[in-house]
Amino acid sequence: MTVPSAVEQLLRELAPRVLGVLVRRTGDFETCEDAVQEALLAAATQWPADGVPANPTGWLVTVASRRRTELWRNETARRRRELAVFDAAAEPEPVSGVDDTLTLLTLCCHPALTPVSQVALTLRAVGGLTTAEIARALLVPEPTVAQRISRAKQRVKAAGATFAPPAPDERDDRLAAVLNVLYLIFTEGHTASSGSSLQRVELSAEALRLARQLRAAAPDDGEVAGLLALMLLTDARRPARTTPDGNLVPLAAQDRTRWDQAMIAEGTALLEATLPVAPLGPYQLQAAIAAVHDTAPTAAETDWQQILGLYELLAVIAPGPMVELNRLVAVAMVHGPEAGLDALAAAAEDPALAGHHRLAAVRAHLLELAGDAPAARAAYLEAARLTLSAPERRYLESRAAATR
Repeated sequence: MTVPSAVEQLLRELAPRVLGVLVRRTGDFETCEDAVQEALLAAATQWPADGVPANPTGWLVTVASRRRTELWRNETARRRRELAVFDAAAEPEPVSGVDDTLTLLTLCCHPALTPVSQVALTLRAVGGLTTAEIARALLVPEPTVAQRISRAKQRVKAAGATFAPPAPDERDDRLAAVLNVLYLIFTEGHTASSGSSLQRVELSAEALRLARQLRAAAPDDGEVAGLLALMLLTDARRPARTTPDGNLVPLAAQDRTRWDQAMIAEGTALLEATLPVAPLGPYQLQAAIAAVHDTAPTAAETDWQQILGLYELLAVIAPGPMVELNRLVAVAMVHGPEAGLDALAAAAEDPALAGHHRLAAVRAHLLELAGDAPAARAAYLEAARLTLSAPERRYLESRAAATR
């Protein structure tokens, strides 16, 4: 069955609101999530044929509520008695106008869950993706995704989580977890960690959509704005990142006329409005770096001095091995490849980078800039051997072949 894109987009947008309504009424996340998924599937079947109802949210809430009742009636006698009391006492409620997206996201990113479980549950509950869609996007078997989602819901329940905004003293940590999950989803979509395709557009698009929803739910948070800006400024380059046959095109060689200028303008405007008033955070800094790249007319005109300064700040606020590798590239572009190689030797001592293909790829790039072709060629081949991404492997092997 092929679902029209307009209907599919509408269902994606309504999924978190419908789930929020049911969980707010009952407090039962696990059963409500299953019921909402079945309502979404029913809508995907019926709406293309019968038309979208006048009140699509109310339609989904009604169908999901009925399915939840059926699920409860299939459980124990105690559950049935509780349901009978609930049904007798409860009057139908109008659909709340409250946006529960932020509450739902923080529930899906509960600290009791592992990051991979947070990603799967977020894509299912907030994104409205089916288990099969998540499995295809993450390149894992469908039963594995189903297990992760089932266990995640059980752990949320066992942790005693309630459907309510986090307490004020927990809000920053919970929101940080949400931002991290959306960042992980986007990053995997932008540059797949394995497989035959460089990009998984369905993942990056979903992360961007959810980031917009989060921005609407938390309009005053600088890091939420920073993450959305980062996604916009990064995804703007997507049309130029691959050749028609799927091969990787590095940033310096991309046709900048193919970049999405509307996304660049939106991301830049969002960043310019946020930086002067919000506390500085890592997503804002990464977005600022992306903006410098995106606004340079050519690769040769990139302001590497500004990029290096931003990476120096980022290394203080949010140090990490990938931040350090990127900083070293900026060091080489400002102070010469030898300076970058000297710093890389120290960075290579970090156990987190041991055996990582990006370490070898950066070393190869800097050696090539320094004019050491044999060493650069060997490093490119080492990086190609280590990567799990077929497009990256082809690119690295081509660089090795071209380095003479």
